[in-house]
Amino acid sequence: MGVSTSSPEKGPEGSQGPQDDAIAVVTVDFPPVNALPVQGWFALADAVRAAGRDPRVRCVVLAAEGRGFNAGVDIKEIQARGASALAGANRGCFEAFAAVYECEVPVVAAVQGFCLGGGIGLVGNADVIVASEDATFGLPELDRGALGAATHLARLVPQHLMRALYYTSRTATAAELHAHGSVWRVVPRDELRHAALELAREIAAKDGELLRLAKAAINGIDPVDVRRSYRFEQGFTYEASTVGVADRVRDAFGKEGG
Repeated sequence: MGVSTSSPEKGPEGSQGPQDDAIAVVTVDFPPVNALPVQGWFALADAVRAAGRDPRVRCVVLAAEGRGFNAGVDIKEIQARGASALAGANRGCFEAFAAVYECEVPVVAAVQGFCLGGGIGLVGNADVIVASEDATFGLPELDRGALGAATHLARLVPQHLMRALYYTSRTATAAELHAHGSVWRVVPRDELRHAALELAREIAAKDGELLRLAKAAINGIDPVDVRRSYRFEQGFTYEASTVGVADRVRDAFGKEGG
């Protein structure tokens, strides 16, 4: 349980080759649905940043255990701890999303099952997305008493579709995102890890120094400052909490008629 980092290309001890550490897999595991607590977001940010700073690493794969990739923040923690948990979750999400975007090497997201809320922030900041056939993507924020990550959903679908998905809390399938060009490949669930690693190997075969320059160059020409845009959105989450509407919606979440 938690966040872990592994090097899947390593062979038996003593058999390592020069590329054995070129791929780092950062795996999230917070049962039952990968709804991350405050410290989980910070741990994820630290793991991604550490992997990107490792001079041996040329590609990071962001993966998750369990039936879904990510269910966003732990709402129960926010309900139990109140404003301190909300502020912590906002800061933690900001750091985790930024860590993925700013990772010094390309990040491949391997997405299975549900990818909701904070999950959209993660994959929207990744360089490439590989998804299982059962993957679904969405922002149920308006049903959870929150706002945010429209910045990142807008990187996955066209503007008007983003708005419709955001206002309705509906989800889009992996196949639909593949049709929009934001998902690289859709595969059966049991082939997801293999497909993500296959792409990561292709990326990691490039010159490591040049890859890092390429990542910096691509981020530098991005038309939207994702950090500033997401931070702007977060201000409205605080406002919703301050006026009480966030608590009202969260308290109704999961209840009949809520």
